[in-house]
Amino acid sequence: MLTFAGFYGLMALGLNLVWGMAGMINLGLVGFFAFGAYVSALATVNMGAPIPAGVAAASALTAGAGVVMALTTRNLRGDYLAIVTLGFSEVVRLVASNEIWLTKGTDGISGIPGPWRGRVTPETFNLIYLAIVAVFVVAAFWLLERVRHSPFGRVLRAIRDDEQIAAVAGKPVVAFKVQAFAVSAGILGTAGALYGHYISYVAPDSFAPLITIYAVLALTAGGTGDNRGAVVGALLLVFFMESTRFATGWLPGLRPVQVAAVREFLIGASLVVVLRWRPGGLIPERIPRA
Repeated sequence: MLTFAGFYGLMALGLNLVWGMAGMINLGLVGFFAFGAYVSALATVNMGAPIPAGVAAASALTAGAGVVMALTTRNLRGDYLAIVTLGFSEVVRLVASNEIWLTKGTDGISGIPGPWRGRVTPETFNLIYLAIVAVFVVAAFWLLERVRHSPFGRVLRAIRDDEQIAAVAGKPVVAFKVQAFAVSAGILGTAGALYGHYISYVAPDSFAPLITIYAVLALTAGGTGDNRGAVVGALLLVFFMESTRFATGWLPGLRPVQVAAVREFLIGASLVVVLRWRPGGLIPERIPRA
């Protein structure tokens, strides 16, 4: 559960950079997540590359995809940007489903290597991988905190608050957006690569749009604009998801599909309570001093 919280934490951190700091709505999170997972899987399974090389390739190529997306949508804002990024995630899923020669289609890619998998017990492997994911979360948090307190971060917040004023002040708005999207996409691709090496299997069905919604909920509940909120929100989200699993087990006379519906209701209700109590999230944004 903590390992999956780390995956959601990385996604929430990546989303916070483009949405919380720069004000760009990105609903294609699961597309970049899947892109990174497939790149690393293909590099390690088909090309025999070591795991670090596969993760690095996933980060770099997903960042490149983020640059392309930012340049393509440079004139779009608000709902229009959200729709296009959502369409990108569906394109990635459809390509993965139909390009059988590359991705094996709906059968997916199996046998993705994991560090020391098979040489240690499953319990030890889980602990090792939790430590690896925690290192990546700490590194991403440190990087984005540096960005948040830097002049670059101040320009992103200026673009978020009023893009035209930032442009009048002489800031190259498009360039800043492209850089923010690239860093964000690279983090999302890294999360996807780590996910693939953890579960040892990726398929189009693994990357449902609901993953994007979960990442958005994690950031919203934790606090948009604050990197600490992104991590705390991811932990809170996984806590709600897993605690409702135990809570609904005590309900008698319900079919499994009804239990699943009750779980979704309880998760949503819990997050509504949090946002009602703390409208800005558990850790609302505080603008750092220059």
